[in-house]
Amino acid sequence: MWRQQELRLAPRPRGFHLITDEVADGLAGLREVSTGLLHLQLLHTSASLTLNENADPDVRHDLDAFLRERIPGDLPYFRHTLEGPDDMPAHVCASLLGTQLTLAVRGGRLALGTWQGLWLGEHRDHGGARRLIATLQGE
Repeated sequence: MWRQQELRLAPRPRGFHLITDEVADGLAGLREVSTGLLHLQLLHTSASLTLNENADPDVRHDLDAFLRERIPGDLPYFRHTLEGPDDMPAHVCASLLGTQLTLAVRGGRLALGTWQGLWLGEHRDHGGARRLIATLQGE
């Protein structure tokens, strides 16, 4: 079985956001898959997807603070500045963290570790709604 659909994520402020339930609840056919894979591809270049801590929101805060300190918007060698001071740092963060994930599916659910969750990294001050292509494969 193969299914592909687009998921739309509501606009969020800059930072990292736990989106595990939003993605799982929006996937048609997930409960029907006993063994499979889910591939998620974010259709943007200034946001990211990553798998990390799902329990303590301080982890999301700390990673955002770490990236903001190391990739500020006022680096003198950035040439791509027409879209604002947060745009080029957002592209750097998206490239470092990535824009796609492949996850195991088991028993109709995402096969995540106890403390794992899907994060959307919003790296723009006003990034807007984000879109994901979700491709579900399994039996």
